[in-house]
Amino acid sequence: MISKVVTDGILGAIKKIILYSLVLYFLYIIRPILVYLSVSLVVAVILNPTILFLKTKLKFNNTFAAITSITGLVSVIFLIIKSFIPLLVEQAKNLSLLNSSELQSSVNNIIEKYSDLYFTNESSIINSFINSKLFNQLDFGYITELLNNIVSSLGSFSIGLFTIIFITFFFLKDSEIILEKLKILIPKKLKSNINSSLSQINELLSRYFIALIIQITILFVLYLILLAIVGINNIIIIAFLCALLNLIPYIGPLISGFLLAVLTLTNYIDIDFGAIVLSKVIYVVIGFVIVQLIDNFLIQPLLFSKSVKSHPLEIFLTILVFGFLFGVTGLILAVPCYTIIKVIVRTAYSKNSTITKFLN
Repeated sequence: MISKVVTDGILGAIKKIILYSLVLYFLYIIRPILVYLSVSLVVAVILNPTILFLKTKLKFNNTFAAITSITGLVSVIFLIIKSFIPLLVEQAKNLSLLNSSELQSSVNNIIEKYSDLYFTNESSIINSFINSKLFNQLDFGYITELLNNIVSSLGSFSIGLFTIIFITFFFLKDSEIILEKLKILIPKKLKSNINSSLSQINELLSRYFIALIIQITILFVLYLILLAIVGINNIIIIAFLCALLNLIPYIGPLISGFLLAVLTLTNYIDIDFGAIVLSKVIYVVIGFVIVQLIDNFLIQPLLFSKSVKSHPLEIFLTILVFGFLFGVTGLILAVPCYTIIKVIVRTAYSKNSTITKFLN
């Protein structure tokens, strides 16, 4: 009898493991759809205050309020993209004047000059790097290819944007219907908990997005000051783009730093590289590092420490997992999605003191 109970328990556990594995594998396969749904849900939450304003103050119906909100969102995206067109045209024009072999030769001469002055030891790391095959194979022609890769990705971006806008429209238009249908699947004894969860999720996500807007605004001002000091053209567009890239945790700042260096380089492409351009790039990189230190050790701790009520290590591991599963989009959506999951689990197991304490 005991052996039968043990066998049944083992078989039951194996069945559950197989079932959960299949579910997780299925979710992994359809992860692009999950990404679209997650982005649409986040956008719907952001636009929800606008929907409420249009419905309560201006007496719009659900459809017209949703259309108006989506139109406003698309208009903002269009204006942002349109503002970047002059920058792309100017940088493309500058890159067309770029002689990559001449640039590479100038870099080689400068590094050899400074290595002779400060690194005379033949076994030094700098000399080893200069004489290595890796350095000799560096090709600055990849700077031109960077712009081409960005342009080639606009097609897939457009498809994704259309899909997200389409889904978001119905989230906004039929939000009450969707919630009512979901509540049918929920046992009556859990409905009060679900309502409490939705209230907490709305509050936490609202605070999180407000914190993000404040962070981007502060970074925009700091980048604007940096670029104005260095004297680069189109500083408003470049500063806004670099600030916006910080929405991508960890990877975004690296991209914005590289972008600042490249745009500084192309901005002074027709000037002597050794005398002016190199010093400008160095100033920009130093300024960028200072801005990132301010962001990491001052802005983020003050803004995000209490917005989502999660430990920094919690957030770090969550971002890594979401980034591994869903790529760059997962990095952006990690914190909002984790906040939603955390609130739901905490509410569902509110009577379990262990889970409640662990998630608090």
